[in-house]
Amino acid sequence: MPTTRSLVAATLTLATTVAGAQARPASPAIAPEVYKSLHWRTIGPEGNRFSSVASVPGDPLVYYAGAASGGIWKTTDGGVNWTPVFDAQPVQSIGSLAVAKSDPNVIWAGTGEGKIRSHISLGQGVYKSLDAGRTWTLSGLEKTGRIPRTVIHPTDPNTVLVCALGTAYGPQPERGVFRTTDGGVTWTHVLRVDEKTGCSDLAMDPRNPRVLFAGMWQLDIKTWGRTSGGPGSGLFVSRDGGVTWKRLVGRGLPTKPVGKVAVAIAPSNPDRVYALIETGDGIPWDGEATENGQLWRSDVARPQCDGTRALLLAHGGGSRQRERDVLPHGVVREVHRRRREHRHADGTARSRRRSS
Repeated sequence: MPTTRSLVAATLTLATTVAGAQARPASPAIAPEVYKSLHWRTIGPEGNRFSSVASVPGDPLVYYAGAASGGIWKTTDGGVNWTPVFDAQPVQSIGSLAVAKSDPNVIWAGTGEGKIRSHISLGQGVYKSLDAGRTWTLSGLEKTGRIPRTVIHPTDPNTVLVCALGTAYGPQPERGVFRTTDGGVTWTHVLRVDEKTGCSDLAMDPRNPRVLFAGMWQLDIKTWGRTSGGPGSGLFVSRDGGVTWKRLVGRGLPTKPVGKVAVAIAPSNPDRVYALIETGDGIPWDGEATENGQLWRSDVARPQCDGTRALLLAHGGGSRQRERDVLPHGVVREVHRRRREHRHADGTARSRRRSS
């Protein structure tokens, strides 16, 4: 029978193909020396600057890139080719992207660039895709203006926290951290400082999703300039999945008003938290003293007699050092110091420090 012969032939062909695939030797590992010869290069996509990038866990070839005013682009071949996947939407300014670890088909996009400069576009809330970027649905928070960060619960793609900076053109209530547990049907305003302060960054502990850190930024933009910083800015922590928040004070953190706050948690060691805090570098502003330092880090180091911990690290840049007072509960102070060297008659050196 022709049908039977065709079926047998197809089965043999499939079996041969599978056997050939199984017999194919594995690709040899690439030596580290090969990577050392590579240099940074542009791989696209063409267009304006890109403000956010997200990858698919376990797949090194799939990436999403969000443009400041050019929508979302996707590559499935490691950046060789890029396809626009957001052109049908009424807003094209992308501030953040996040792919669910539990389901790579679920993608959340926060619109509105959060990296402030002289000319930037506003967003129109948060969007969600359930089919790896083929289609998108507006899922609320239309008045938040700019969303610089979005984080997704590692096992529940319907639990999402959004970091909303606001338009920053004046006071507004839609600023801070918002949380949903039903996939964006409803949102709860879980962190709100005041109508002058929005969220500049957000980080979730990769080991424990109940622990989150948020950077809050008091920002006011006018046509003739912008004012960054004030009592609203600061670093906040949540230990119940973002339901409640507490401002971190003392323990080495700045005591004077600061500006923008960025925060990150090291995936290799979630006990290590970094906070990049905008300060005045000790230069008076409007007649008021300002903070020194830029980078704060939590760490585990040698214990002191008072139960706190301290760490001294040397950095590049000539004779400058940074002394970090490392305290419990994820807070660190970094103090800039200048080292002066004086030489004795025999040519040996002795050092003396003074705080900057």
